[in-house]
Amino acid sequence: MSEESRHLGFDTKAVRLGYKPDVSNNYSLMPPIGLSSTFQQDDPSTHRGFLYVRQNNPSRQILEKGFALLEDAKYSLCFSSGTSAISAVVQLLNTGDHIVSSEVIFGGTYRYFDEITGRVGITTTYVDARDPENVENALQANTKLVFLETPSNPLLSLCDIARIAEIVHRAPGILFAVDNTFLTSYYQRPLDMGADISVYSATKYLNGHTDVCMGAMCFNDDNLLPRLRYLQNNAGIGPSPFDCYLVYRSLKTLPVRLRHHMKNGLKVAQFLESHPLVTKVLCPWLPSHPQHELAKRQASGYTSMISFYVNGDLQQTSALLKKFRLINMAGSLGGVESLAEIPSVLSHASFPVGDRARLGITDNLVRLSVGLEDVDDIIADLDQALRSTLL
Repeated sequence: MSEESRHLGFDTKAVRLGYKPDVSNNYSLMPPIGLSSTFQQDDPSTHRGFLYVRQNNPSRQILEKGFALLEDAKYSLCFSSGTSAISAVVQLLNTGDHIVSSEVIFGGTYRYFDEITGRVGITTTYVDARDPENVENALQANTKLVFLETPSNPLLSLCDIARIAEIVHRAPGILFAVDNTFLTSYYQRPLDMGADISVYSATKYLNGHTDVCMGAMCFNDDNLLPRLRYLQNNAGIGPSPFDCYLVYRSLKTLPVRLRHHMKNGLKVAQFLESHPLVTKVLCPWLPSHPQHELAKRQASGYTSMISFYVNGDLQQTSALLKKFRLINMAGSLGGVESLAEIPSVLSHASFPVGDRARLGITDNLVRLSVGLEDVDDIIADLDQALRSTLL
């Protein structure tokens, strides 16, 4: 990152993303999409910077530079999905190594840790990472990775990133990775608080238009770059040039979208908290959240993820979602449109039934990603669905 870019505001960085029109791109204000799958060489054993699209391509390269700029990181790499990004981090480990993970994580991440890494002899201990001491007590001699989600999916609990980073880095050789998908680098900076790697499902808020599947990570360690780039290439988990173009385009409006998401999300959370048919609302930016002070300390704002409980069973909660007229009943999150799901039967169905019950991922829990529609329309849709289903 240039010194000039380092001192720019986030909005300016997002619009410019480190790109400069010049003769190499015909002075285009937007970088051309590099769809070529292969590149002409100087001679049989050398190339001019790009050789084959799986290894790297101009569209991916400029997106990775943009991600790094927004995170104030030295490096960023993009992947074909958020799960691919996480898999690359895990593939830095070896058979016999150990992972400490927060117990409330995305169901796909849990499935990857529990089933895929387990088959190659990498074990995982899940802890309530709201208390940093639980992370410390779970560390073993063979622990090589601590992986946390904060805010967590779907319960929106928090981990004290700076405190846990201090604990993890007392022991040599342990990587500390934070899934920052729910807040993005606009609102939360894990690397600044001591994390080694920040991981993203760029499918969500970073792209924000529900039309791309992609993952990303940012880091500062020079030694990690060749190892992770090797995995990106040789595991075949890089994204396509066209997807890189779409996400690059979306990053230009990231701060504008997130400010609107936060505005809508808070209004919806406050409405739900006052609704007689809602028994509990989970949103770290509400004063009622038990970790509200931590949220304010380690994040500069919030997006639009809300989870809430209703007084009903699975049948009644399912009926509630079917009553929505504006809100879409669908998985995923972070798009311009509002999305709702029941985690116990969709995003977190891979969790054992007993664990779901113990953690509070019950059949009456709804996860809501508040979109950019008129907030009064979103609230009206929630109200009519709640009253027509649960009264």
